Amino acid sequence: MTKITTYAEFWPHYLREHAKPETRTLHYIGTAMTFGFAAVAIMLGGWWWALVPLAGYGMAWPAHFAVEKNRPATFTYPLWSLISDYKMFFLFISGRLPPHLAAAGVASR
Repeated sequence: MTKITTYAEFWPHYLREHAKPETRTLHYIGTAMTFGFAAVAIMLGGWWWALVPLAGYGMAWPAHFAVEKNRPATFTYPLWSLISDYKMFFLFISGRLPPHLAAAGVASR
């Protein structure tokens, strides 16, 4: 694969790397958990902050290896992947993700 140099190129690539609904679901769960752990961390402080990235990656990475059978994009494009996790999550909960999936050539099933 050639190196992606813009976020506009990365976003469809990211969606294709999350083609299976099961992968996206595990990402949504992990992303939602980051909000929960961030809230706890804000209220309690201390070591709870360590759970925020663990929640997101703890659900996302196994989805790539076990479900999607690919390598997480965060290994190559960490910032764009983080942005895209939240973008995908908010587009999903607002019901606006299907056109993005279709534009990337991914069936929304």
